[in-house]
Amino acid sequence: MNDLFGRARAAYDLLVARRSALFDLVLAVITTGVEIGQLFDGGTPVVVIPAAVIPVGVIPVVVTVLTGSALLLRRRAPLTVLVTACAGAAVLVPLGYSPGGAPVVVALASLADLRDRRVSVAALVPTALFLLLASISSLPVPVGAWALGSYLQTRRRYTRALEDRAATLERERAQLDQLAAQRERTAIARELHDIVAHSVTVMLIGVRGARDVLPTDPGVAAETLEPVEVNAEQSLAELRRILGLLRTPDNGAQWRPQPSLGQLPELVSGYRTAGMPVQLEFTGEARPLAGGLELSAYRIVEEALTNVLKHTDPTRVTVTLHYGRTWLDVTVEDDGGGGGPAPSGAGHGILGMRERAAVTGGSLDARRTADGFVVTARLPVEDAGDAA
Repeated sequence: MNDLFGRARAAYDLLVARRSALFDLVLAVITTGVEIGQLFDGGTPVVVIPAAVIPVGVIPVVVTVLTGSALLLRRRAPLTVLVTACAGAAVLVPLGYSPGGAPVVVALASLADLRDRRVSVAALVPTALFLLLASISSLPVPVGAWALGSYLQTRRRYTRALEDRAATLERERAQLDQLAAQRERTAIARELHDIVAHSVTVMLIGVRGARDVLPTDPGVAAETLEPVEVNAEQSLAELRRILGLLRTPDNGAQWRPQPSLGQLPELVSGYRTAGMPVQLEFTGEARPLAGGLELSAYRIVEEALTNVLKHTDPTRVTVTLHYGRTWLDVTVEDDGGGGGPAPSGAGHGILGMRERAAVTGGSLDARRTADGFVVTARLPVEDAGDAA
C-alpha cells in the first residue's frame, strides 16, 4: 500500500513539474481538431490533374497536423511557429479549402504573450493582412488574439513584480530586525561592561583597605572583604552573560552611573509629569539584585512606557514588579485600546526588550488584551536562601 501511494505521489509530482508541456499538448490537439473540423465543414474538394481526378482529402489533414504539432514549440520559438502556421494556411487556400486560421491565431497570441511587444506588433500587421486577403478571418480576430496575449504578458509581469517586491521587503525587514537586535546587544554589552568595571573598582578598593588593616585588626579586614566577595560573584555572573554578546570595536565604555530599580519611582514620575496616568506597584519581598539584572528590568520598563506614550492614549497604566523566590516578574499594562506595536515583534522596541530579557536568561511576552496592551518579563534571580 505504501509503495502504491509512493508511486502515485511520484506520478503527481512529475505531472506538476510538466504541466506546461501538458498544457501545450492539449492546446495543440484542440487547435488541430478545430481546424480539421473547419476544413471539412463544407465537404471535400478535388483537384483536377491531366487524365485524372484525384481527391485530396488527405493533404489538408497532413498539413493541419503538421501545423498543429508546431504549436508544441510555441514557448521556445513562437515566431517560427507563427510563420509555420501562416505557411500551412497558405498551402490550403489554393487547394480550395477554407482554413479557420486557428493555429495562426494561437501562434499570434503566444508570440504576444512570450516575446517583446515590438516583435509581436511587427508580426501582427502582416499576419492580419494575410488572414484578411486570404479570406480566412476578419481583422478583429488577429487583433483580439494579439490583445489577449499582450494582456497575459502584462499580468504575468505584474505578478512577478509583486512577488519580487514582497521578497525584497521581507529581506529588508529581516535585515532591519537583525540590525536592531545587533544595536541592542551592543548597547547591553556596553552597559554590562560599565557594571563589571564598577564592581572591579569596588573590589580593588576593598582589597587595598583590608590589606592596610589586616596586620592590626583582622576582624575589620574580614568585614571589609565580605562585600568584595559579593561583588566578585556578581561580576562573574555579569561576565558570563556578556560572553555571548557581539560588540563592535569602536564602542567604548561609558563611565556613568547606570540606572537601577531604585530609580524606577523617578522614571515613573517623569512619565506622570508628561501626562501619562501611570502607577508603580511592588509585591513580594524586595531585595537588591545583580546590577545587570536590575539594569535590564529598568530598561524594559522604560521601553514599555515609551511605547505606551507613543502609540496609545490610556486612562490607566500599571507597572508591577513582583519579587519571587527565583524570579522577578515585570509587568507593564495599559488600557489604551491595543494600539501599540504588533505582538509579533515587528517593532524594534519589543525586539530590544526581548534581547534584554534573553541576556539575563529570562523571557518576555508582549500581546494585546481586550482593553489595551501588556508586556510581561520574567527574569531569573538568585534564591535568597542560596545567597545567604
